[in-house]
Amino acid sequence: MAQPRYKELVDTLAADIRSGRLRAGTRLPTHRQLASAHGLALVTATRVYAELAAMGLVSGETGRGTFVREISLPPRQGIDQFALAAGMVDLNFNYPALPGQADLLRGALRQLAASGDLESLLRYQPHGGRQHERAAVARHLACRGLDVGWEQVSLVNGAQAGLAATVMALLGPGDVVAVDTLTYPGFKVLAEACRLELAPIPADGQGFDLDALERLCRTRRVRAVYVMPTLHNPLGWVTDAQWRRQLVSIARRHGLLIIEDAAYAFLASKPPAPLAALAPETTVYVSGLSKNVATGLRVGFVATPAESMKAIERVIRATTWNTPGVMTSIACAWLDDGTVKRLEAEKRRDAKVRQAMAAEILAGLNCVRHPSSYFVWLPLSEEVRADQVAAALMRERISVSTAEPYATSHHVPHAVRLALGSVELDVLRESLETVRRVISGYAY
Repeated sequence: MAQPRYKELVDTLAADIRSGRLRAGTRLPTHRQLASAHGLALVTATRVYAELAAMGLVSGETGRGTFVREISLPPRQGIDQFALAAGMVDLNFNYPALPGQADLLRGALRQLAASGDLESLLRYQPHGGRQHERAAVARHLACRGLDVGWEQVSLVNGAQAGLAATVMALLGPGDVVAVDTLTYPGFKVLAEACRLELAPIPADGQGFDLDALERLCRTRRVRAVYVMPTLHNPLGWVTDAQWRRQLVSIARRHGLLIIEDAAYAFLASKPPAPLAALAPETTVYVSGLSKNVATGLRVGFVATPAESMKAIERVIRATTWNTPGVMTSIACAWLDDGTVKRLEAEKRRDAKVRQAMAAEILAGLNCVRHPSSYFVWLPLSEEVRADQVAAALMRERISVSTAEPYATSHHVPHAVRLALGSVELDVLRESLETVRRVISGYAY
């Protein structure tokens, strides 16, 4: 049976893109022009571009049109972690580590082996963690301005697992969650898996537009808001106390669950009080030890209103049962003996050095950054396409992310995100100089 005519057009355009006859960055005809040229209905022409977009071959840009994408980039670049080729420099993901951390782990394992508690670690642990470990996390959170009892804390397999437990326990398919127009890709993936509807809220200075959130809540049944008020990823902002109070007021007025992601909060010196401290009855606070200690130490924690604890623990039971006792023992020992506090201070200093280097090398470019964060957001000028810049850097053996993994609206800005924490300083300097050269070559 002959395939529909629009399918033939999809196949033809796909072949032209893959062969290079249609080059990356080429502006394609408008939907109306495509329909007229091929005798299609306008809705069918729209379907052609939708299928090409689903293949990752084109992208539609609000107000600009439909463009051929750079297909030399790995699929889901910036979303999925994949092994880089030998010699590649990773400015895509952050794995901030400090000299001597391996020795810390050796010492912790020796201490654990001598503690006499190994028998208990071979058994199942309580779903939310052992009481003394939850108490250690509660003491740690008190240093961040969040006063919670141990019974409100659950240990999880990293902050991502904490977000997953929160969503699975407290939200359901079809629920509307307000988010930034640029947000953490891991939450986008989670929302897709749990079939949440993300409602993007535009930025307004340092934080999303609270008036826009208020208007959304008046017209839609919004169930929750996902927010990173302290060290936003990827924009690096730290919202002020007034913004936080206004958000809490909106959440209470409209019955919103606040999901506060504090994965990078340790990098900000003396931030305002967490949202969970301002509205403990409606906020779930999620963080972990991946960024401030080590990404391989998969220990995170969720601080939850008391009435939500049973639901969170049921999800932990249904998914991971518990967080491995060996990991939680090491993590909580480091919380109690000051190791985590010391590592956080050292990483703040390290991040400041890297940001100062980035500011020096990228001077004159429109960088959006926090002075002690591990990433830089680099918006590009109108004539520069982010996928072409990322592909050019890939040819220079540097991996970066475009805005696409972070965007929650149909408009994907042309920008790249540079992760500064995964490479040695001399390699970072050379890589940033290459980034500067490549972007300047496209723009000027």
